[in-house]
Amino acid sequence: MSQPKEGIRWGTERRLEFIEFRMFWEGGINRSDIVDRFGVSVPQASADISLYQQVAPDNVLYDSSQKRYVPTPAFIPQFLRPSADKYLAEIKSIADGVVDRGDTWLQAPLPADAMSVPRGVVDITLLRSVVQAVRTKQSVEIEYQSMNQERPERLWRRVTPHAFGFDGVRWHVRAFCHISHKFKDFRLSRCSGLRNFGEPAAGADEDEGWNRYFEVVLVPHKGLSESQKKTVALDYAMSDGRLVLSIRMALLFYFFKRMRLDFNAYDSSPYANPLEIENEEAFQTALAMANKI
Repeated sequence: MSQPKEGIRWGTERRLEFIEFRMFWEGGINRSDIVDRFGVSVPQASADISLYQQVAPDNVLYDSSQKRYVPTPAFIPQFLRPSADKYLAEIKSIADGVVDRGDTWLQAPLPADAMSVPRGVVDITLLRSVVQAVRTKQSVEIEYQSMNQERPERLWRRVTPHAFGFDGVRWHVRAFCHISHKFKDFRLSRCSGLRNFGEPAAGADEDEGWNRYFEVVLVPHKGLSESQKKTVALDYAMSDGRLVLSIRMALLFYFFKRMRLDFNAYDSSPYANPLEIENEEAFQTALAMANKI
């Protein structure tokens, strides 16, 4: 949202932003939309639309055939900061079942779906306690199922958590492990219990893997045609045919897997993956280092 307009209360400004959202994305709005979304009276909804017409008279006109207010060809948002990423994220959240349509500003569900990805179940009470431990900088014991062959059974282990990470599919907590005496990632869905808050063993500033970054340089695959390279550059919002991403060392392995860059070792054709790492040698060195720190 843009800077607050002088003399307009926050609640009113939110409704004016909603008016622009519906006009920008849905093509129009009427009083009942405001009443239904914010629970205000019809006179208040009318007052909001009148105020909007005063603030942005060139943005809106009444279409008697549709019986609603629609944007003019000269429409320029005054309260809304339109974002394609945010709009598509809302559609995806609805398709995933994470967000109910009524919790968004969308008028009606669009035909959309998202690829189903198996997700582990994260206990909300456990997550709340982990959040508390991070905020208060305490250690805590978690009952954790490791996939390490040396620890095939669930084990209570003390950790000092300090951050959360997302690998594109699953959430984990970044924490110092009091058993292995190093910072590690613990998948939240593998935690089945939590108890005994205590003193921390290490602070976030000591986690080199979390605090250090590596700049990955992605480019279109050299085997693509010039036209295809330009399309890939647009797909990934590249500048001058390159995309430079600053990735935490702790997340470098997940990035490698998520972008399917590891598959290049089995099939290096541009049709298996249209991307290449320009600084491949430095990237592999950093990836090996990330596994040690």
